[in-house]
Amino acid sequence: MSRAVAVGAALVVAGALTACGTDDASNDTAGNPYGLAQAGVLRAGTLTDAPPNVYLKDGKFTGFDNDLLTAVAGKLGLKVEFVGTDFSALLSQVNNHKFDVGSSSITITEARKKTVDFGNGYDFGYFGLDVPAGSPITGFDQLAGKRVVVVQGTVQDDYATGKQLDPVRVPDYNGALNQLKAGTADAWIAPAEIGEKSAADSNGKITVAAKQLSPAPTAYAVAKGSDKLREALNKGLDEVIADGTWSRLQAQYYPGRPIPADFTPGSGTVAAPSASASAAS
Repeated sequence: MSRAVAVGAALVVAGALTACGTDDASNDTAGNPYGLAQAGVLRAGTLTDAPPNVYLKDGKFTGFDNDLLTAVAGKLGLKVEFVGTDFSALLSQVNNHKFDVGSSSITITEARKKTVDFGNGYDFGYFGLDVPAGSPITGFDQLAGKRVVVVQGTVQDDYATGKQLDPVRVPDYNGALNQLKAGTADAWIAPAEIGEKSAADSNGKITVAAKQLSPAPTAYAVAKGSDKLREALNKGLDEVIADGTWSRLQAQYYPGRPIPADFTPGSGTVAAPSASASAAS
């Protein structure tokens, strides 16, 4: 009898431990519904050298994309932890869960959809053509046979490759800018806003020769299958569009930049108030 009681007691204890384990797992899921590496913290991979989109200022990650992501995360009750990386590695790092999200004016392309999933588009962009001051180059149609620099893995890289320009690839925007300043490149195909800011800060050494509208919107990237996180980011994005944050940040970082008539941020189900209305609210 005593041995039977002991065995029964052991089974009860084992069952209790199993139940506790199940409850803990359930609680973990409830406390971390988006499957983040750390509950309550959205770890974002970004760049340090691409103003006004994503960059470091006084030791703080900022720029349109990052400030917008911080506002979106706030709607979800999340804190954002930004970490700098190279763009060429960013998408694979997101899909390998080194980062929960990629924030770097990432243009949605069919090729990139094979590596990561994208949220709804939050911005549009232009290709810019930066050249050394005094260059005879005035348009994208004059790049054949020229030494053209691009940041590896960007849609500008795709564009140059598609045009059979045999571009010089560098890992970051500073590298591209340095090529122009040193005279080792004839032109840099850049995101227009980044190219314009770089030219303005070059003390007249760099000018913007031309720009053209990019073919697709930019969006935040998440790992394949991270549907709950992607859907939550989409919901938060719609909320910051509706409350005027998106319009305010557009006016702050891209003053005077017209918004294409056929571009609608987010899901398209909410309207973005004008920047003046946002400032007054």
